[in-house]
Amino acid sequence: MIYILLSIVFSSVLFVIFKLFGKFKVNSLQAIIFNYITACIVGFSVYGKPLSIMKLASFNWFYYSLGLGLVFISVFYVMAITTQKNGLSVVAVASKMSVVIPIMVGVFLYNESIGRLKVAGILIALISIYLVTVNPNKIKGSTLLFPILVFVGSGFIDVSLKFLQTNFVKQSDVSVFSATLFGAAGLAGILIFLLQIFQGSFKFQFKSLIGGIILGVANYFSIYFLIRAIGYKGLESSTFFIINNVGILFVTALLGVILFREKLSQQNRLGILLAVIGIVLVSLSGKY
Repeated sequence: MIYILLSIVFSSVLFVIFKLFGKFKVNSLQAIIFNYITACIVGFSVYGKPLSIMKLASFNWFYYSLGLGLVFISVFYVMAITTQKNGLSVVAVASKMSVVIPIMVGVFLYNESIGRLKVAGILIALISIYLVTVNPNKIKGSTLLFPILVFVGSGFIDVSLKFLQTNFVKQSDVSVFSATLFGAAGLAGILIFLLQIFQGSFKFQFKSLIGGIILGVANYFSIYFLIRAIGYKGLESSTFFIINNVGILFVTALLGVILFREKLSQQNRLGILLAVIGIVLVSLSGKY
């Protein structure tokens, strides 16, 4: 349970950092690239064992992690754009609504249970996500593409992490696996830097480096604890992802009120209440 709580906390912090990027006019692309380099360094430091390139390449998840790392940097950048164009609430609902993707995969691919209590909990949780996060005034037709990309990309990442953790990644290798994911994303980012330098469009921003380092530490631990939580044998992935995603939504909304003085409407309060009910129903579904 502690891993779920830590995953929720660190994932919620990511949205706050993205919000601050917009406030302080941080170059999102630069910060995201520095973030992945930082997260990679943190991951290999946490692993703490001697590791050569040949040893790293010998892990059966290595090549999968390279591809997923490229997806990471793409989705992360789209999330930053969505936060700044549509607002924190819209990117939160797009990323959290994507929970339907791993839920469906868990039921059909891993034969997980799908009783009435769980279905009711999932539906209530999805309604709560909508009520807490959707602000019609911030959803513009011209920018709907980015929330859709966040939705699909976030769902794909969750499904991929579950697949790799189930079939390839040992609990003892979570840190080096996470570091490799971030390393692949970081290398892609460095190539982008080199291209910008070649084109003469690169302008280094020191605050992007600082923001990227802060983001990288939070990002590493959000993924590290997410993978550790996924590996918990007593919890089905469909149950875990709804608890995790709705929990992130709840904490993000709370941080928005505390840190940015965002106002909660009656709709938001109702959504938070339903979120709690949804989590309780999904949690109890495995016991009754």
